[in-house]
Parts: sequence; C-alpha cells; structure tokens
Amino acid sequence: MTAIAIDDEPVALSVIQAHAAKVPYLEMKGSFTNAFEAMELLRREKIDLIFLDIKMPDISGLEFLASLHEPPMTVFTTAYSEHAVQSFELDAIDYLLKPFSLARFLKACNKAHSLMLLRQERPQQDYIFIKSGYEQYKVELAEVLYLESAGNYVNFVLQDKKVISRLSMQEALALLPAAQFTRVHRSFIVANHQVDRIDRNSVYIRHAVIPIGAAYGEAVARIAGAAPEAG
Repeated sequence: MTAIAIDDEPVALSVIQAHAAKVPYLEMKGSFTNAFEAMELLRREKIDLIFLDIKMPDISGLEFLASLHEPPMTVFTTAYSEHAVQSFELDAIDYLLKPFSLARFLKACNKAHSLMLLRQERPQQDYIFIKSGYEQYKVELAEVLYLESAGNYVNFVLQDKKVISRLSMQEALALLPAAQFTRVHRSFIVANHQVDRIDRNSVYIRHAVIPIGAAYGEAVARIAGAAPEAG
C-alpha cells in the first residue's frame, strides 16, 4: 500500500515516517510540508493513502482533500479534535490526534489496508449483501438506482425500496463494481445504467435530481462517454 504524508511541521512528518517504517505492507512515497507539491505527485502517481494534517498555511487539509478528484484514502493527523465530524463527512478512514502512538497509527493503517484489499478482491457478481441493523440484505445490483450519504449511514435507493446501512461512502464504493457505479457528488453515487439524463449541474434518475459536485465533473462525463451537455 503506497502512501504520502502532508504536514507543515517537519517534526510531525518525521514521526509518521518512523511509524510507517515499522508497518510491513506500507510504502511511503514521499512527505511534504507544501500541500501543492504533494498535489503534483498525486497527479503523476497512484497513491493509496494520505496522512494529512488539517491546520496548514495557504490551504487546510480539509480543503485540500475536498479539492481532489477521486482522492486516495485519507487519515487525518491533527492536534485539533473539533474537525473530526467534518473529516468523516469527507470519508476519512481515520482521525489521529497528535501525539499518537505507534499502536494507534497501526490501527489506522490496518483499516485502510483492509479496505484496499476489499476493493481488490471484490468478486464479480450481480448482487451484494448489505448489513442493516442486525440483518443482512441481499441487494441485486441491477435494482440499485443510487446511493445517498446520510451522516454515518448510506441509503441504498432501489427500484422499490431503500436499505440503510452504517457505512462511509468509501466503504460503500468498495462494495460496488467500479465500472457500473460512479460517484457524482460527495454525498451521491449513481448506478450508471439507471441515469436518464445529465446536464451541467445534475444527474437525473427517474424522479430524482442528483447534484454534481464540483470535483466530480470528469467522472460524470465518463458515464456517457462524453462531457456533460450544457444545461
């Protein structure tokens, strides 16, 4: 699993590098005090995981993550607890409060690694099982219209019902075949074959009008194989 670290404090980067060296499946590809230099690397290379500080000059970690199209998995590393809720709204894998121990760092890495393996090993099938409460529901992928984030939960909106599950959007994406589903907004994933129409601002599925997030325009364009039409 490849990773980078972004923090304006060199000492904090040294701690991450020292911890990362002890995690056998983790390969650090770089550490940056400048978030914009890290952005250039992300454009050139596929990175699986970012360790990201929040309070930085010029751009915050939250703003940086929100600006990325199809961002890597992210673990926030910060001395401030008040941003935890906002970080998980951005689908952060974990939130480490400085100073954090090697054991706590390893726990965050294990969560990210498990999610990466789930994505890689996902079987090609026509259905998935979704845990809702204490039950597991078989969901036929052909029946899924779209998914909507609802706090710490995700609503799977099907043709005749909804199934709600305690998942992040990253975890929900990991369950779905990438070729059949597209994230079009921080809070929405659509089934490509269910899309009726696309314009500049929205995706239309039956009676639902789903907004297109600013960072997801290119992904939406790939649904139809061309740029979205002006609307």
